[in-house]
Amino acid sequence: MPLPAHLQRNAGEFALTSATRIVADGIAQAEAQMLRDYLRPATGFELPVVTRDGANAIRLKLDRKPGSLGKEGYRLVSDARGVTITAADPAGLFYGVQTLRQMLPADIYRKAEVRRRWQLPAVSIEDQPRFGWRGSHLDTARHFMPKSFVLKHIELLAQNKMNVFHWHLTDDQGWRIEIKRFPLLTQVGAWRSETQLTPRPGDPPGLRYDGQPHGGYYTQEDIREVVAYAAARHITVVPEIEMPGHALAAIAAYPELGNQPGTKLPVGREWGVITQVFSPEENTVRFLRQVMDEVLALFPGQYIHVGGDECPKTEWAHSPAALARMKTLKLVPASTTPEDIQNYKDAQGKPAEHPALHQLQSWFIGQMDVYLAQHGRRLIGWDEILEGGLAQGATVMSWRGEEGGLKAANAGHDVVMTPERDTYLDYAQIPADTPGYREPPGARAVNTLDHVYAYEPLPASMPPELAKHVLGSQAQLWTEYMNGPREVEYMAWPRLLAMAEVLWTPKSLKDYAKFQQRLPSSLQRLDVQDVNYRTADGPRWPR
Repeated sequence: MPLPAHLQRNAGEFALTSATRIVADGIAQAEAQMLRDYLRPATGFELPVVTRDGANAIRLKLDRKPGSLGKEGYRLVSDARGVTITAADPAGLFYGVQTLRQMLPADIYRKAEVRRRWQLPAVSIEDQPRFGWRGSHLDTARHFMPKSFVLKHIELLAQNKMNVFHWHLTDDQGWRIEIKRFPLLTQVGAWRSETQLTPRPGDPPGLRYDGQPHGGYYTQEDIREVVAYAAARHITVVPEIEMPGHALAAIAAYPELGNQPGTKLPVGREWGVITQVFSPEENTVRFLRQVMDEVLALFPGQYIHVGGDECPKTEWAHSPAALARMKTLKLVPASTTPEDIQNYKDAQGKPAEHPALHQLQSWFIGQMDVYLAQHGRRLIGWDEILEGGLAQGATVMSWRGEEGGLKAANAGHDVVMTPERDTYLDYAQIPADTPGYREPPGARAVNTLDHVYAYEPLPASMPPELAKHVLGSQAQLWTEYMNGPREVEYMAWPRLLAMAEVLWTPKSLKDYAKFQQRLPSSLQRLDVQDVNYRTADGPRWPR
C-alpha cells in the first residue's frame, strides 16, 4: 500500500536471517542504515551494512543513468538469494525499503523481538509515483498535539510513501511555534482560557465551553527535530503561518498588529471565522517578515504557506489606516470616504465588500511573496489569495472546490488540489442518521473511505496541457473537534491509506474492491503500531 505501478509475483521466497547482510556504498548507505534500524527491533538481527556483495543479501543500488523511474521511483527484485532495490535517487531507495517492509509479516513493525521466521515473497516490482506532491496537513493550532505524536504521524506517512507534511502552526486559537524575537507569541498566544464544545444534536442554542485552559507550543529545538526526522524519511515539512486572517492569537500577544491597537483581546475560544485580522500597515508586514526570518531558518523546504483564507474585511472597511493604505496604493481615489467603502454595492445593487478590500489583501500577500522570493522560497496559500489578483510567484491550494485550481493553472501557476468535499478528513465518516451511530463528531458533510479513494486530482474540465501545473494533492486534518492524538488517528486512518494510493498509483490501476482486499494487511500494520484507526464497523470502544 499504495499499489505499485508494476508488480509480478514469482515462485519462491527469501528468508531473512541473522546471516543476511545489507549491501550499499556511497550515499546509499544512509538508506541501508535506516533499513537496518527498521529491521533490528522485531528480528533481533544486527544486520551489518557492508560494501561487498554476496549471497543472502539485501542490496541497495543507486543507478544515476537517465531512466524512466524519476527521482522517487525504484525497482525491487527478490528471490531465494536475496533482494535488490535499485533507484536513481536515495528517495527511490527509501520507498523500495518501505515496500520491502510491507512484504514481511506485520510483526516487523514491532519495537521488541518477535521469535518467528521472517520471509518475503519472490517478486519483481517497478514503481514510481503518479504525483510529486503527496501530502498530509495537520492542524496543531486548534488543538495542540505533542511532538511525539507529530513524529509518529510523519513515520506513518513515510511508510505509505507520502512526501509532504503540511504543518498548520498558527491560528486564532493558538500560536504554536517559538519565535525568539517575539516571545509573547507563545507566552500569550499559545494559551486560551477555554474551548468551545462540540455541538451535538438536541443541544440548546448558544455556545458552550469546557472551562479548561488549553495550550502548548513547539520550541525551535522541537521544530528542528521534527524537520530532521521528516527529512530522513524524504518528507518535506511545509509550515503554515496564517495571514492576514486567522490572526487573533498573534494580535492577543501584540495588540499593535491588529486594527484596534489599544484594545487587549483574548486568544480565540470559538471556532469559525473570527473578525479580528492583521492590520494592512507597514509595521505589521515588517513584524511578519521578522517572524519569517526565524521560520525560514527552521524550515529549509521550498514552500512556505501563508494561509490567506477566510479573511473578513470588516475591520479594514472601518479602519482609517486601511483606507489610507488603499489610497497610498491607488486602489481607491483620494476622495474616497469610509462610507464609500462600508456602503459599497455590487452591480446588482446588493451590499458587498468593496473590490479594493480584496486588492488590499492581494497587496498584503504580495509583500510576503516578494520577501520569500528574495530568500529563494516560494509562497503557497489557500485559494482566497486569488481574490484581488494573484501574487507573481504564488502556488495555490484549491480548497473551495476545483475552480481556484483551474483559474490558477490557467494563469500559469502551480496548484495543489485540496477540495474540501474530497480531501478534508475532519468530515464525518458515516452519516449521523446511520442506525447505531456512535462516531466521534465530524465537521460539516460526510467523506467516506470509498469517496476518498474515488478522488481524482486532475479535474475533468482541465485541458491536458495544464495538467503539468497540478503538483498533486493532500488530505486535511483540521482539529477543532479532535481533542488529541487518538481522535486525529481515528479520523485519519484508513482514509489516509486511500489518499496515499490516489496520489501514488497509476489511475488505470485504481480499483476500490481490490483496495479493500489489500486493506486488512495495512490495518494489521497499524494495529502493531498502536494506531487508533476506524474499523469497518466504527469505533472500537463501548458507548
